[in-house]
Amino acid sequence: MWATCGDASGTAGGEPPVRVTVVTTLPDRRLLLVHAHPDDESIGTGATMAHYAALGAHVTLVTCTLGEEGEVHVPELAQLVAAEADQLGGYRIGELAEACAALGVTDHRFLGGAGRYRDSGMMGLATNEHPRAFWRADLDEAAGHLLEIMREVRPQVLVTYDPNGFYGHPDHIQAHRVAMRAVELAAAEGIAPAKVYWTAMPRSVLEAGMTHFAESSDNPFAGIEHIDDLPFGTPDPEIAARVDATDRHAAKEAAMRAHATQIPATSWLYAIAGNFGAEFMGVEYFTLAVGEKGPGVGPYGWEEDLFAGLGLDGEAGRAPVVAAGVR
Repeated sequence: MWATCGDASGTAGGEPPVRVTVVTTLPDRRLLLVHAHPDDESIGTGATMAHYAALGAHVTLVTCTLGEEGEVHVPELAQLVAAEADQLGGYRIGELAEACAALGVTDHRFLGGAGRYRDSGMMGLATNEHPRAFWRADLDEAAGHLLEIMREVRPQVLVTYDPNGFYGHPDHIQAHRVAMRAVELAAAEGIAPAKVYWTAMPRSVLEAGMTHFAESSDNPFAGIEHIDDLPFGTPDPEIAARVDATDRHAAKEAAMRAHATQIPATSWLYAIAGNFGAEFMGVEYFTLAVGEKGPGVGPYGWEEDLFAGLGLDGEAGRAPVVAAGVR
């Protein structure tokens, strides 16, 4: 990274400050992901993040809250919860750093800085009304924080949740709103990502999972009689991309284990990972919300690369990203 500028001293007469142009050399392919809480990135997009990081793409993760309202599955840390010491958010910063290291992701930011927005808790709880709850955040202000990152990184691809936040959590819904508003603001400046994806799960995959777990004592679908009873699930023809990162499934599992307070060691996620971990941990799906779909394969033409159709070579080439600022 380097900067060029003229005389930065100014004058005693109060002339305007000197404008400084910063040129940052980043890889040709730049991916930005917007998630609500620490651990969401690993569960939902960990394999994709590890895949592109390993290929040399620049992967930027933006997390909107510290996850202060999460449960604690480590008994000796139980007093960190919001109702006790209320220190869980700070602890989860460390868990997230460890998870990012496992995924090979070196560029992580908290939206507006760590602690600006608080975990809102599940929909309908009193925590939704906390003064710093992300659910209550001013949309343009929060989107402005994300826009600053987009100006710096200039991602060609952005990944976030669908309008229902994948499963209805208020912070996931708000993350979607903030990300899409930031894309609008970036478009007005001519720097919007070429493609925006939303995380998704094909109905065919869910149906296979329900069948697999039907006789299991640790059935995550217990009480669900029909796939339509689930708050998520996308018809297969509506899926746009399938990222096969089966060679990175171990990195995703390691990242999930880094979030020990949130994902107990006995979780069904690890049980299924042990049975067919590469397929379960290493394949992730997306719908395309903004942009043109690139070449794909299979009966529905699913893309195999989120950068498909953008004319990038896919290698770890480097290109200048220019941002102007005032010193």
